[in-house]
Amino acid sequence: MTPVRRRDLAVLAGGLAVAAWLLVRASYGHLPPLHWWLAAPLGVLALAEALGARTLRVRLKALREARAARAPGAPRPQQPIAQVRPVEPMLVARLAVLAQASAYVGAVFGGIWAGVLAHVGPAVGRLEAAGGDALAAVIGVACSAALVAAALWLETVCKVPPGEDDSVPGARA
Repeated sequence: MTPVRRRDLAVLAGGLAVAAWLLVRASYGHLPPLHWWLAAPLGVLALAEALGARTLRVRLKALREARAARAPGAPRPQQPIAQVRPVEPMLVARLAVLAQASAYVGAVFGGIWAGVLAHVGPAVGRLEAAGGDALAAVIGVACSAALVAAALWLETVCKVPPGEDDSVPGARA
């Protein structure tokens, strides 16, 4: 599995921002009002992934330290080995897939909210509904960016560090 390319996320978000701007520009009068809470699921998912990434990072670090302590001649570990909870490899693989999917979802919604903001932002002074829509778009862009950041962090946490056995030249995972 290859990591998510930041360039792909940026191109996706930029393309959808232009498309959303054109769509909103053509039919803004027919759209329902945008509420500030529409982006809340993105923010909740970003928070959950950030907390998951932090928890997984701590557990994997403790597991690696416990494994290193078992090696002959290693210093005593700070935490007894019996207290380290193992991490299921399939859980890490599933979280890595979730992180990649969430990064793309965040880029998609970030582009859409940015396109909406590009249209309603300049119209705040002259259109009555644009003020609330601009606030919703700003919150949407912020929650989408938070989701992308949390997803990329979770993906980084899920990476397996190279070991001594993995140093075969030309071998790739």
